[in-house]
Amino acid sequence: MTIKTKKLINAPDDIIPEFIEGLVGAWPDLLTVEGPTGRAVVARNGPRDGKVGIVIGGGSGHEPAFAGYVGRGLADAAAVGNVFASPSPQQILDAGRAADGGAGVVFLYGNYTGDVLNFTMAAEELAGEGTPVRHVAVTDDIASAPFARREERRGVAGDFFVFKCAGAAADLGEPLEQVEALARLANEKCRSMGVALGACSLPQTGTPNFEIGPEDMEIGMGIHGEPGMRRVPLASADAVVDILMEPILAELELHNGDSVAVLVNGLGATTQLELFVLFRRVHHILEEKGIHIHARWVGEYATSLEMAGASVTILKLDDTLTRLLDHPCRTPALTVATEPAPQASAKRSVRQVQAKKTAVKQDHTLLQTAGSITPKRFRSMMANVAAAIREKRDWLSELDGVIGDGDHGVTMDIGWTAVSAALSELEANATISETCDVIAQAFLTAVGASSGPLYASAFQSAGAAVSERLNLDGPAMAAWVKGMGDGILSRGGAKPGDKTMLDAWVPAGEAAVLAAGEGADENAVLQAATDAARAGRNETATFESRRGRSAKLGARSLGHIDPGAASAALILAAMLET
Repeated sequence: MTIKTKKLINAPDDIIPEFIEGLVGAWPDLLTVEGPTGRAVVARNGPRDGKVGIVIGGGSGHEPAFAGYVGRGLADAAAVGNVFASPSPQQILDAGRAADGGAGVVFLYGNYTGDVLNFTMAAEELAGEGTPVRHVAVTDDIASAPFARREERRGVAGDFFVFKCAGAAADLGEPLEQVEALARLANEKCRSMGVALGACSLPQTGTPNFEIGPEDMEIGMGIHGEPGMRRVPLASADAVVDILMEPILAELELHNGDSVAVLVNGLGATTQLELFVLFRRVHHILEEKGIHIHARWVGEYATSLEMAGASVTILKLDDTLTRLLDHPCRTPALTVATEPAPQASAKRSVRQVQAKKTAVKQDHTLLQTAGSITPKRFRSMMANVAAAIREKRDWLSELDGVIGDGDHGVTMDIGWTAVSAALSELEANATISETCDVIAQAFLTAVGASSGPLYASAFQSAGAAVSERLNLDGPAMAAWVKGMGDGILSRGGAKPGDKTMLDAWVPAGEAAVLAAGEGADENAVLQAATDAARAGRNETATFESRRGRSAKLGARSLGHIDPGAASAALILAAMLET
């Protein structure tokens, strides 16, 4: 029997805007919302002329991160994504524009594929508007990659220290390059390890992301509800802290006389009673080694919905980091001292944003008309894809829950729901290429996560591949399918064999091109692509993950098909069915 969890929510699709409304309503003196997406939470007295803007962000479900750290002396704005999904570039742009005081902006986020893709795209656009941008991905999680590949590590509760230090540097008037350098210094001196005792559940699914026995625990889990690096028998609090602290102490090379800051962080369902027991052992270990605790925080600072468990984060201090950590700030989740230090000026000018160039309409008289897949039929195919994704949403999320954070079906459904809405407003004579551009923008704006930029690039590439066509015949259909895979390859950095959606899209493109070369019509080309995508999807069960959140699982990812490859095969099958 499937266990269903209980949550005090209204409609799951409304949870993020309702959360933001409640947060801002509870802290009206500190927070406001700016920008057309409604997802940029901004400090009322944070952004100001001449100060470097600090923008943080990521998926929801980690409260008080990220919006809880917006306020004077810390972050100027936070971009709020869907549950466990990165904010979209447009949502990040809203936050970046709000934080811009003319001295540049620093983006800070956890090192996850979706966040890296979306923040990078937003940084490129913001820089194109004339705003200097730097971005730092936090990589404090020891368990997620060995020291030699520490640039691949995830950002977990260490976000807390990196955000605090960078926010203080900006509030003190440091220039852009120095704020970036100090954020990187805090990241370099910060290490975390975590343990999970139970799974969490997404609001849309209401089922636990993974199963764990009553006598087991997961060592080295992240903050997205995913399993840890290894499963071991449940141990005492002291034994757990010993396991977590050993690699932290070794990597930071802590010695007698060193000074540190400590964060013992609950993941959402761990009591204060337990957290202080954990801190007790951390304190004993450091005291025995002659290491001074300069500052300590115990509580919920970077959660994973209702996951049971905790993490320990240590920041090794020097004089510079100590000064930044002690600098006053006032936010909903963190107050240091009573009031932020007085500033010479709090003036904030109205920011002017350059108007976007309008797309040039295609001349239909110059387009090739051979083939039975007309623009109208293509839109019907896309509508059928949206319906198929909605029908299989929970199945896709279940696949993702085994090796990821359990939100892939939800994320794809959000994207295709946005596509359906965009297509309903599309001009009747829009070409297939123009339709693909609309789909790309709808996906990018609605989804965020890694799927947003990847499918936006895919549809842009596929549309460009058939830009000279009005209708699609066999070769054009093959070019479109291959264009989807090419777009993903150009944006994501993964390759076939990494256990991603590419393991379905690339063989689909190859099979489509081969079929078209043999004279197959558009229907037969799409059939060949669909068959190849399904075979590629099934083959991912034999691969060990090398990209995304599941890459941290190593051999534990074997035997499970990749949810991204599953949704890719589903898209092509729905197109063929139409």
